[in-house]
Amino acid sequence: MTAGAPDRRRFLTAGAAVLGAAASAQLWLPAAARAAETPLPDGVFSLGVSSGDPLPDGIVLWTRLAPDPLNGGGMPDRVVPVEWQLAEDHRFRKLVRRGTAQARPEYGHSVHVDVRGLRAGRTYWYRFRTSGQLSPVGRTRTAPHPYSSGGSLRMALASCQNWQHGYFTPYADMLDQDPDVVVFVGDYIYESTPSATALRRHEGSGEPFSLVQYRNRYAQYRTDPDLAAMHANAPFVVTFDDHEVDNDFAGEIPQDPDKQPHDAFVARLTAAYQAFYEHMPVRATAVPDGPHIRMYRRLEFGRLARLNVLDTRQYRSDQATSQEGAQDPSLTMLGARQKGWLLDGLKNSPARWNLVASQIMMAETDLKVGEGKLWFYDAWDGYQAERNRFLQEFRQVRNPVVLSGDRHLTMISDLKADYADPDSDVVGAEFVGTSISSNGDQDQEAFRREWDPRRPDNPHWKLLDAHRGYHLFDVHRDRIDAQVRVVDTVRQTTATPSTLARLRVRAGHPGVEVV
Repeated sequence: MTAGAPDRRRFLTAGAAVLGAAASAQLWLPAAARAAETPLPDGVFSLGVSSGDPLPDGIVLWTRLAPDPLNGGGMPDRVVPVEWQLAEDHRFRKLVRRGTAQARPEYGHSVHVDVRGLRAGRTYWYRFRTSGQLSPVGRTRTAPHPYSSGGSLRMALASCQNWQHGYFTPYADMLDQDPDVVVFVGDYIYESTPSATALRRHEGSGEPFSLVQYRNRYAQYRTDPDLAAMHANAPFVVTFDDHEVDNDFAGEIPQDPDKQPHDAFVARLTAAYQAFYEHMPVRATAVPDGPHIRMYRRLEFGRLARLNVLDTRQYRSDQATSQEGAQDPSLTMLGARQKGWLLDGLKNSPARWNLVASQIMMAETDLKVGEGKLWFYDAWDGYQAERNRFLQEFRQVRNPVVLSGDRHLTMISDLKADYADPDSDVVGAEFVGTSISSNGDQDQEAFRREWDPRRPDNPHWKLLDAHRGYHLFDVHRDRIDAQVRVVDTVRQTTATPSTLARLRVRAGHPGVEVV
């Protein structure tokens, strides 16, 4: 699926070099219609453009009009028509689709265009225009034909980008690696209060609770230039974890229920989910219904790979607080409906590779050195019965691979049928991606002192590391070749990238090999 893209960066610059080549876009509307437009403030496309959820015949195109992005957006309280174009070339000489979308104030003047009727496995370019202003040019790609079984897929895995902990420098390297799709598994923003000592201070005066406050926080993150460039270069498949709302929340239960009454937290969920939708390239199926949003979904990349995107927050039971509690069979991470959907999708999949995007680590993390066990209860370890059932079901699934985040560490593991028995069968592989910036430039020696003593109690771990970065996968029919891509710093606006490790999962051979 990967297509060569020399000189990619020229398509992503938001300045005059790109937009100058698109001057003819001012002729999209007849002169009379252009004259009738009420001018908007300058800089309506300050948050850039992005695309997402690729289908064989479709793609979602996104932008949000926000001339004053950190102060509510700065748009007038009216519906604004926004023209869009999709072309086979970056100069827009071969237009294939065009239309007008309505940017509505009740959705923060965000625009979500679900373009259909496209050709499978093709690269396209897109842009928006309103009030005489042109957006940056975006580049995207559709999924392969549903029955195609050859080719390859280049996929990046990212998560956990804390504005206050550093710049999002790993995206600059991701851009150069030119993935076909980026899978983002949570913590796109952080809800933490502004810190006077942070490298980059959060906007506002406290945690976000209202819709406007969440809009401002998302807008701040969207202004990171490396993130904006990556969004404009490849489609994203996104889901959320906890920090898009509140740390370690579970369903409608906040982290601190004694400080957040139920009604207040439901109002917070409603605001957070709407802001998430407004800033993500997702379809109308994700339009929130109050404190509920449908995010679990399935994307197909021909017969090569099926991607099951989970929601491990909305439907879960409250976290356990003890080892005994974590083994309670009534606890659920996914809820009955999502659990059935996932199992059906795995067992009946026609794909060579069955990928699961899980915000939370599935493999065991035994924190206690020596006899006994100690777990993180917010992870799948806190929902032992449901996790263990999935691991047993993986025996009947073709080439399952779990892609996770949350930990701010690279933790690559074999998935075992029974973690109580170190000799039990390997039934799959898991790649827990490190963070884009969360935890900043970590003290590597301190990390080793804390984590290396735990390795004998976790023999399924294949790689453990604390550098910032992301994971890159080249998916082929017979194997997945993985790279752990890291940067030397997130405390400066530029960084030096490198490949920390190369790993492989072979079709028909569960588990991970270091190569």
